[in-house]
Amino acid sequence: MTQLQQILTPGRSLVNVPGGSKKKAIETIATLFAREVPGLEMQVVFDSLIAREKLGSTGFGNGIAIPHCRLPGLKSPVSALLHLEHKIDYDAIDGAPVDLVFVLLVPQEATNEHLALLSQIAGMLDRADVREHLRSAKSSEALYQVVLDEQKGH
Repeated sequence: MTQLQQILTPGRSLVNVPGGSKKKAIETIATLFAREVPGLEMQVVFDSLIAREKLGSTGFGNGIAIPHCRLPGLKSPVSALLHLEHKIDYDAIDGAPVDLVFVLLVPQEATNEHLALLSQIAGMLDRADVREHLRSAKSSEALYQVVLDEQKGH
């Protein structure tokens, strides 16, 4: 089974990301993937994540959002983790503003893997100590390291 450290990179773990709004955050995410993952186009990622949000917010509660979608043409799952500079309104289920955004993109046909990875992310972010460590990370490397340490613990 794919583990989070296999699909997340230090280059896609960012702190102090300007948030602004839900749409702006998704734009930032799409731009990041287009820059970091060969073959991904910013507009395709953006449109796919926005389409997924229209089905229902991926605001998970506790200041967390897990935007995710399936992308045709993607070869293997990729993710990104952003700690926003300022909390934004994300239409989360608990109404709380969001500052941690863990993004998951999976190949179109990877249904089971998609669900398994979402479950891993949600389970990790469900823990208050993990959220606290992520929020206190001062650099992209430190943010990435929290996820690595968390994966080793399980």
